[in-house]
Amino acid sequence: MHKSSWQNRRHGRRSHRQNPWFRQHGSNERHNAGAQQSPRRSSHCDDEAPSTSSGTAGSSSVPDLPGYYYDPEKKRYFRLLPGHNNCNPLTKESIRQKEMESKRLQLLEQEDKQGKKIARLGFNASSLLQKSKLGFLNVTSYCRLAHELRVSCMQRKKVQIQSSDPSALASDRFNLILADTNSDRLFTVNDVKVGGSKYGIINLRGLKTPAFRVHMHENLYFTNRKVNAVCWASLNHLDSHILYLLAEETLYLTVLNSFSRLCLMGIAETPGCATLLPASLFVSSHPAGGDRPGMLCSFRIPGAWSCAWSLNIQANNCFSTGLSRRVLVTSVVTGHRQSFGTSSDVLAQQFALMAPLLFNGCRSGEIFAIDLRCRNQGKGWQATRLFHDSAVTSVQILQEEQCVMASDMAGTIKLWDLRTTKCIRQYEGHVNEYAHLPLHVHEEEGIVVAVGQDCYTRIWSLHDAQLLRTIPSPYPTSKADIPSVAFSSRLGGFQGAPGLLMAVRQDLYCFSYS
Repeated sequence: MHKSSWQNRRHGRRSHRQNPWFRQHGSNERHNAGAQQSPRRSSHCDDEAPSTSSGTAGSSSVPDLPGYYYDPEKKRYFRLLPGHNNCNPLTKESIRQKEMESKRLQLLEQEDKQGKKIARLGFNASSLLQKSKLGFLNVTSYCRLAHELRVSCMQRKKVQIQSSDPSALASDRFNLILADTNSDRLFTVNDVKVGGSKYGIINLRGLKTPAFRVHMHENLYFTNRKVNAVCWASLNHLDSHILYLLAEETLYLTVLNSFSRLCLMGIAETPGCATLLPASLFVSSHPAGGDRPGMLCSFRIPGAWSCAWSLNIQANNCFSTGLSRRVLVTSVVTGHRQSFGTSSDVLAQQFALMAPLLFNGCRSGEIFAIDLRCRNQGKGWQATRLFHDSAVTSVQILQEEQCVMASDMAGTIKLWDLRTTKCIRQYEGHVNEYAHLPLHVHEEEGIVVAVGQDCYTRIWSLHDAQLLRTIPSPYPTSKADIPSVAFSSRLGGFQGAPGLLMAVRQDLYCFSYS
């Protein structure tokens, strides 16, 4: 019995060797085993490293081995190391970052070499003039297309910032920039190296070619809390104050007990607040009759995500704050508040100028308008309802107040018609996964500007959603170095030229019309 079973096993091995399919399968296994051994040997070689400039490992002609990366240039496998305890690990994330950095450097090189860029195929200055002379373009279309052509030819210039404290300029990082209505001032929030944030105002009147020089005015106000939202406020006159929201702060008090162990003794909570900061505080000399330095007011508003100042006459001297499942409309003069309950956190807000409406964007993806004529929780205060698939991060009302544009955390930018409550246009290319990123709409020039989480600044045509330009960041892509931008048709005031300001790390750049 044992002899017969031994003969059967021997006969089976012989038949496997004679079968051509088994011979081919066995050679493939030996080839894969050799491929697995070569990465192990290559991981110990110091004189040869994988290049990450040419694509990923998933090729159709090369098998994808778990835990290994195939380099098409060197035609070898390299072992992927876990990225938690190695100084310079070769991980999928590091490979992707190196590929993105290589792409960014190529785009920067193209931006520096290529002076004239084409936003649309077959579209240049000569064809634009010819179509205008032949009567194929009206004045509105000609101005819009001329702006698109100028935007595609903007070149980057570094702005020299002058300040009373030059050492702070070299260490403080830009977190946020926000231009006022006339674009002659720029409010800045800077992250201080020791921790916390400080504020400043940059005077843009000196922003002229060929020397781009501006002066920063700082003050003594400093906070160690996160700034959730900022907007200009017109209390005494146009853009006389800055309204900003400070996040809540929790301090845990710990002491050493008799056994030399840390023990929690108490919790100190600092509630969130909305503060109106006079812009005159940032100027060294205060003119007679102007805002006095001490006229600063603060409102205790816990858990606020967004804010907006009202220029509507039916909500004069009022501002709104978006909270967790609630919207507050506060009068600065009387302190009276209106409260409106919502089903989600309100992350974006803007008042309409003509209609008594306040538009809100929620974490749930809902966009709704509040009729300010209705009182607290009264019936019919929701005027319009629109829906995105992800959390809404920005809401912008167009001048005619018949359309609203919104962006969300899925990278979707949509233009909505408020009369039909339908999406009439979608702008492709924006990158966002979870960040609270703003959206800039400029109807006079007919463009839309947004900075993605990949640190690329993209400019679209408002008219037909054509992507006109993609501007890479001067620094490597990082979640902590997402640029903050401001576009205006008159940078530096009414006599200024159109252009884009970009703040990243400690530097300020200007992309002006050439």
